[in-house]
Amino acid sequence: MFKKGDRSQPSNYRPISLLSIFDKLLEKLMFNRLISYLERDSILSNYQFGFRKNHSTFLALIDVVENIYQNLDASLTVVGIYLDLTKAFNTVNHDLLLYKLQNYGIQGIAYHWFKSYLCNRQQFTVINNVSSCFTYVPCGVPQGSTLGPLLFLLYVNDISRVLLG
Repeated sequence: MFKKGDRSQPSNYRPISLLSIFDKLLEKLMFNRLISYLERDSILSNYQFGFRKNHSTFLALIDVVENIYQNLDASLTVVGIYLDLTKAFNTVNHDLLLYKLQNYGIQGIAYHWFKSYLCNRQQFTVINNVSSCFTYVPCGVPQGSTLGPLLFLLYVNDISRVLLG
């Protein structure tokens, strides 16, 4: 799917996952169970604003501005570090994500379901009605899926702990 920029550049396109109705329903069920578990046990960081119900990037901006003002009022130095996460969904390491899922308590059948969901995925490209060969997707979360954004949040969930020390 074209995102932005020069249409002749392959890097400006994103893969999307096409699923059957049954697969979409199963994915939605797994999403609901996972988000329920994460919210019940307060696993997601309070600093995770994207892709969450009742959270937004606007709220993140308010939080940052408030933090800056508080520190400036206390005569402290304020430094900002910003990361460009463009195309970040494509870079998620499956082994690391599965390790994190286990550490967050996803085990047994659920863990094996997520492993099957992530690993050994294949994709192909169609340009001007010409299809490429199938190729394995070694990393990334499925884009265009219900679970993709939530799995990405889990992948980066602990970054705030590293930054806050």
